[in-house]
Amino acid sequence: MLNTDTAAKATETGEEHEPKPQPRRLSEELLDVSLRFKTSEVHLRDLMGGLDGRVYTLVLVLLSLPFCQPIALPGLSTPFGVVIALFGLRFAFRQKPWLPKRLLNVRIPSKVFPAVLRAGAKMIGYLEKLLHPRLTWVFEYRITQFLSGMAICACGIFLLLPLPIPFSNLIPAFAIILIAASNSERDGIMLSVGGGVFALTLVFFGGLFFGGKEFVGWIRDSFKGMFDPGEQGMKLGE
Repeated sequence: MLNTDTAAKATETGEEHEPKPQPRRLSEELLDVSLRFKTSEVHLRDLMGGLDGRVYTLVLVLLSLPFCQPIALPGLSTPFGVVIALFGLRFAFRQKPWLPKRLLNVRIPSKVFPAVLRAGAKMIGYLEKLLHPRLTWVFEYRITQFLSGMAICACGIFLLLPLPIPFSNLIPAFAIILIAASNSERDGIMLSVGGGVFALTLVFFGGLFFGGKEFVGWIRDSFKGMFDPGEQGMKLGE
């Protein structure tokens, strides 16, 4: 309960009528982080310590952005996938962000990290135009956060699998970004979209595990040459 003296003083000075500052957009925070770690070596410890609020959302988005490409990332899939899975699990049970020391010391390549952040900020900027507080009552239920966290955890487990198969990183990473961003912005409609992408993730990996070579062969035949430079790529690179 607000103290009466404080309330009276606020009324006299007009402070109670001052609008509350709006939280920074996620894309702005991504750009700020990219500038902060532009030249120095980046560890997960530094990254988590340099974020102001919304640690869950920012870390999940930051670690998912490098996976937003069709092919796997050698050397990053396993550690980043473990961190995302742990964060998702702790988020599901409403626990504070925490990582063991070994994971906090994981180094992020400083040469590519700022570029990834800038590209990610641009992508998130487009997404933010669609993110608005809608169906906010959905987030009043604890089951919403639990299911969101468990979905993120499952996607993190899928990401840590070093599978040289197109879209094995892209689909779960996109599901993580949608679910994390929608929880941050309290957008129930976008959360349902993220849930749909997560369902697609389950179907995709279910096909990998149960379809085996036939499913992998179908993917490679269907998207043959899409991820290879080819003659056109060689000309552009000349």
